[in-house]
Amino acid sequence: MGGYNIAMLRRQAYCFRLRPAGADERALRRFAGACRFVWNRALALQQARHARGEKKLGYAGLTKLLTGWRADPATAWLADIHSQVLQQSLKDMERAYSNFFAKRADLPRFKKKGQHDAFRFPQGIKLDQRNSRIYLPKIGWVRYRNSRVMEGTIKNVTVTAANGHWMISVQTERAGAVPVHPATSSIGIDVGITRFATLSDGTVFAPLDALRRQARHLMHLQRALARKTKFSNNWKKAKARVGRLHTRIADSRRDFLHKTTTTISQNHALVIVEDLQVRNMSRSARGTTARPGRKVRQKAGLNRAILDQGWGEFRRQLTYKTAWLGGELLAVPPAYTSQTCLACGHVHADNRQTQAQFLCVACGYTEHADLVGALNILRAGHARCACGEAAPSGPSLKQEPTEATVRELAHG
Repeated sequence: MGGYNIAMLRRQAYCFRLRPAGADERALRRFAGACRFVWNRALALQQARHARGEKKLGYAGLTKLLTGWRADPATAWLADIHSQVLQQSLKDMERAYSNFFAKRADLPRFKKKGQHDAFRFPQGIKLDQRNSRIYLPKIGWVRYRNSRVMEGTIKNVTVTAANGHWMISVQTERAGAVPVHPATSSIGIDVGITRFATLSDGTVFAPLDALRRQARHLMHLQRALARKTKFSNNWKKAKARVGRLHTRIADSRRDFLHKTTTTISQNHALVIVEDLQVRNMSRSARGTTARPGRKVRQKAGLNRAILDQGWGEFRRQLTYKTAWLGGELLAVPPAYTSQTCLACGHVHADNRQTQAQFLCVACGYTEHADLVGALNILRAGHARCACGEAAPSGPSLKQEPTEATVRELAHG
């Protein structure tokens, strides 16, 4: 049975398309350009200090410089931009630069006009949902396409330019009771390419293959773009068409993932997935000039297919949706999940000789390979819950459960 107990804070983002008038759109472009200028100037300063062997500036030091830039006659136009918006750009740059030295991310790059233009308001926002408009400081009231009701207190608003449109992402926070999931079942999920997701109860979700479906159309648009004179008006139009198609592909993939994760999170209290390292799995096999890679073209096709599935976004959505409903998501190591026999526990690479069929070389047990993988994932999750572990850490990846547990899962 479902129920509620102690209170919790829930943060949620709502995304809408803005409908700015001509003056509003010019103001949005000024804000985006100013944030881009501040980011690039601060990044150049940090790199110059690093080259001289000096310590990098923190956020407080950068904001002091920003005050001088706004007072400088050469960059006095920065004073027309909301100061907190520029400070947020500096905060993002300083965090990205620190993440690089902590080896959590790549070196931040200089921003270019028209690429990932965005800025953020941390406060001062007003919302008029009845009239579908939002107040942005120093810009004014801007209309938006109101597709759903927003709940909670507004924490910040991010404005982003995407293929000729302006989008807003409104992050809200609201208090509520901690939910208790209405379901009591647990499920293991094996993700793949020929089958997007196979559940341990036998449910199968077919892949959308959003990029592959539009690959031919995308190829024609990209060829048309390549034939245009760079930076000409026709080149800009062709580039916009390519961008719109990429947006359509991303939107369809996101919609598919939302529908799939909502279905799974609503029906199961415990969701167990593999702790896949997608970046490592989709790494290029090109190699170097001295040591060139093998089967580079085949690996490139496999990488494209992996990234087309959106496994990382699938796991991210499952994580917060299960938490919102009172459930839990558990990630287990993926080692040997497709090579372990459910009937006898024998582990061998020859147990899965084809993509679809699992045939144990020890006892002859046979089943669809993806279903075997999902059941092994479910078994590994139960084992971790029994040991009181909440994260994929601890014993060796090769450790196997008892045969009694394996047979119980194999026969339901």
